[in-house]
This record gives sequence, structure tokens and C-alpha cells, in this order.
Amino acid sequence: MKSSFLLSTLMLPLASVAKTAQNIHIGVYMANDSQVLDTAAVDILGCMSKQFISTLPRGLPPNITWDQVPDVKVSYITADEQGQDMIMSSDMVVRATHTIDDEEVAPGKLDMVVVPGPSRWNNLDKRGLDWVREQYTKGVDILSICTGIFICCDAGIASGKKATGPKPLQKLLKAKYPDVDFQGDKYRYLQDGNFWSSGSVTNGNDLLAAYARASSLWPQPIVEMILDLMDTGNRGQTFANVKF
Repeated sequence: MKSSFLLSTLMLPLASVAKTAQNIHIGVYMANDSQVLDTAAVDILGCMSKQFISTLPRGLPPNITWDQVPDVKVSYITADEQGQDMIMSSDMVVRATHTIDDEEVAPGKLDMVVVPGPSRWNNLDKRGLDWVREQYTKGVDILSICTGIFICCDAGIASGKKATGPKPLQKLLKAKYPDVDFQGDKYRYLQDGNFWSSGSVTNGNDLLAAYARASSLWPQPIVEMILDLMDTGNRGQTFANVKF
């Protein structure tokens, strides 16, 4: 649940591999019409699991045993008012596994909540915003991707924090949320406490890769094996010569 991360230029090696893995429960808060690619980024973390790695022919990295590899569960969570079948971008339909009222995903029960971005930013579900805020106040890591920043800002968890959000929307975000220190014109992702945010769409991949590297939940050889397998690349935390 807790992680520690500095800007890439100051990043330090993480602690040694834990002796025995704990089970990991990831929540994905699904606002209706979420972006498919934002949501798919969670697969990076979901594949750092005993369930997935056991299907690979390559086996484990050296000096890693199966009891060090966690079981990972991903739950897709929505507010009751939105219905169970979530219509996403490109007309993809994803079925929610839980609502915000389910005890299994109650505030404090999850290790992290991924917040993919919706295409509609206004009139967000109030009970859903309350649920995200309560998760945050319980110490759960909140990982905002792309326009998920609107959910996090409206939930009040970004106030006084450094944040990114989509690079093309920085002017709008700064005007709408003047109490947030937006730095998305420079950074693909940032961490401020247990609040993490990324820029547009596939910057969510950069964010979740950085989060996994900073987290104590996974053995780092497992993290690097999966990131290499998925070829997530290492574009760096800062933008360089990118024009919008």
C-alpha cells in the first residue's frame, strides 16, 4: 500500500526482496465511458502475479522462489447508478465486478486504486467521488491516469499536491483547480504522498511501471521481468521535444 518514489534523477534502489509475498488487491474505479487504453494499463500490475507468471515458459528470475511471487486480484468497481456493464471508448463494454458499496472493496481494503480517465469530466458521480476520497484518506495508493485527474481533483485528494494530467489540458486544469500544483507540461507522471498521477493515455503505462518499481509489494526481479516482457520501454519521467 505504501510506496516511496522520487523524480527519476533522484531515484534510489529499492529494498531487498521480501521473504514471502502478500496477496495484492487492486481496485479500478470505473467512471462510465472510461478510456480503454487508460484502463488497460492495470494489466501491467496484474501480470506481476503468480497466476500469470506460472503460465510463462521462461520460469522465475534467479534467486526468486514461488512463495515470493504474489497472488494479484483486480476488481473493477463502479457506483450503483452507473450500472454493471460499463460502456467505454471505442464501444468496448466491461462488466464491473463490484460496486462501491461492496465490503470487499470498502475504503482501506484495497492496496491501490487505479483511476482511468473518463471522456466526460462534468457531473461525476458524487458517491463515487466520496469513495475515492475515503480510499485515499485510509492510506490506499491512488493512481490517476489521464483525465482520471478530474475525478481525483473533484474528490478533493489532489488539493495542495503536485500533479500531472494530460499535457494538452494544463491550462484548463490550472484554471479549474487553482489549488493543485500542475506540472503536466513537464512530467509524464508524478507522485505526491500516496497520490500518483500521469499525463495522457499511455503515460499510464509509464506511471504503473514506475509505481511497481517504487513499491515494496513485488520483488524487483519480478517487476523487471514483466516490464521487459511487456516492452513498456523507459521513456523517462520528463517530456523532451514533445509538441502539442
